[in-house]
Amino acid sequence: MSINEMDGKIKELRELRRMAEELTAEIDSIQDSIKAHMDAEGVDAINGTDWKVTYKAVTSSRLDTAALKKALPDLAQQFTKISTSRRFCVA
Repeated sequence: MSINEMDGKIKELRELRRMAEELTAEIDSIQDSIKAHMDAEGVDAINGTDWKVTYKAVTSSRLDTAALKKALPDLAQQFTKISTSRRFCVA
């Protein structure tokens, strides 16, 4: 790929990312208004003709790795898994 082709691809990528950010902001705004309506109505589910929206509390349990490393550093190190990945970044 030539540098001119790469310039075009990067320009297109940046424009698409900008558009995605705008769409994400619009999606978040609509979701927030639906959530506010559900909170005001005191409901956690709404059904429509071909859709269902739920907005419920979800509880999850996660391991506090920082506390584990502080309390039992040897054990934390013993069960630490190292992985390698590649990061794509456009600056």
